[in-house]
Amino acid sequence: MAGIVVLGGGVCGLTTAMVLARDGHDVRVLERDAAPVPDSPDSAWDGWRRPGVAQFHQAHYLHARFTRVLDAELPDVRDALLAAGALCYDPLQRPPPTIGPLDLRPDDDRFVTVTARRPALERVLARAAAGEPRVRVERGVEVSGLATGPVDGVAHVTGVRTTDGRRVPADLVVDATGRRSPLSAWLTAAGGRPPHEESTDSGFSYYTRFFRSRNGGLPQARAGLNAPIGTFTVLTLPADLDTWSVTLVIDSHDRPLKELRHQDVWTAVVASCPQHAHWLDGEPVTEVLPMSGGLDRWTRPVVDGEPVVTGLVTVADSWACTNPSLGRGISLGAVHAVQLRDSLREGSDDDPRTFAERWDDRVQSAMTPWYRATLAVDRARLAEMRALREGRAPEPAQGRAAVGPALARAAGHDAELFRAMLEIIGCLALPAEVLSRPGLAERALRVSAEHPSSGSAGPDREQLLRLVAGATTG
Repeated sequence: MAGIVVLGGGVCGLTTAMVLARDGHDVRVLERDAAPVPDSPDSAWDGWRRPGVAQFHQAHYLHARFTRVLDAELPDVRDALLAAGALCYDPLQRPPPTIGPLDLRPDDDRFVTVTARRPALERVLARAAAGEPRVRVERGVEVSGLATGPVDGVAHVTGVRTTDGRRVPADLVVDATGRRSPLSAWLTAAGGRPPHEESTDSGFSYYTRFFRSRNGGLPQARAGLNAPIGTFTVLTLPADLDTWSVTLVIDSHDRPLKELRHQDVWTAVVASCPQHAHWLDGEPVTEVLPMSGGLDRWTRPVVDGEPVVTGLVTVADSWACTNPSLGRGISLGAVHAVQLRDSLREGSDDDPRTFAERWDDRVQSAMTPWYRATLAVDRARLAEMRALREGRAPEPAQGRAAVGPALARAAGHDAELFRAMLEIIGCLALPAEVLSRPGLAERALRVSAEHPSSGSAGPDREQLLRLVAGATTG
């Protein structure tokens, strides 16, 4: 395909552009934010303003699946990340102490990831894309709508229009504009039908603070990086250049815990968690950064079995987005890029409708199960938090639905189950695939029953409310 226009120069837009370019396509990236790419990781963190990315300075973590895509498709970008101070993180080097020593296996390197703060990551990708022969990145270009051919129920996109009056032609437009994608409005304005959409408030709020090591190195993890504790969750995410973030995640409707926006309250709660208090020992580099209002949103450009648009595809958060505390967005966005490359290999010369139908089939098969699995985890956790807040015992999962929670509890006590859990966490295998392996469900249920109180330590609801009230009045 001769000319591809990617809308959005964020991490997933740039990854998509480079993967497609290295397969022989000419790619133009249109990015709304005009700020130039900084010269260093520190200047990216301190001075790069990206108003088009609401979560630019929020906590990020790159799962193993993202690194495996870099290994296969963009190894030079992986190396540039490491050269810029990104962290090479091996969870098997920091297993739960309740497991004991692990005997390493030849394929254990699949769990290793390279991770960094979002500005540092995007800076490296932007510099790599700027040097990519078949990629042209234009910053400060705002798209106002789609250029289409005659619309007869199906809008065929032939390019985009910009706010400065230009028409940018394309054989294929890739919407990588993220969670705020205006695609529905653009299609309606062009006389077409909007895609099918499922959307609801994710129900979570986040309070994050970043730290830098005072003497080099990172705190030793004493619990999982994502640790549920009653009516809140603690995320401790290692990053580049000896930095890390600590995030408290709450139910957005939990009004007393909104006091976590205050630094003294936030610090008191983290300090009350014995497996996490030591993450406060670094030098703070931010105040408490709140974020809320996230959506669980899934779109499908097929309505009543018919495509509503041809000549355009959506990837990453433009296609679907969820509660970010599982950290899957960028990793699955990279998978999406590879899926698009492979779909184009299969039939870039197909007529637009045939390509749109085949792309939809591929997305439904390879990507949508990840959205559904993520949503299931989020809904279960939110229900648990709300039950505990209301003084009720959470409803225990029944039947096959009980296996996933059992695996999460048992993984801290069994090396085989720990690896299985890492496959799911790292986006290496879908939960349904892992849990269907012979004997695994039975093993998870048995080990979980042997350790019914497994979990991260911290205040119960009553203690938490006293702690918040005391820190607020003190």
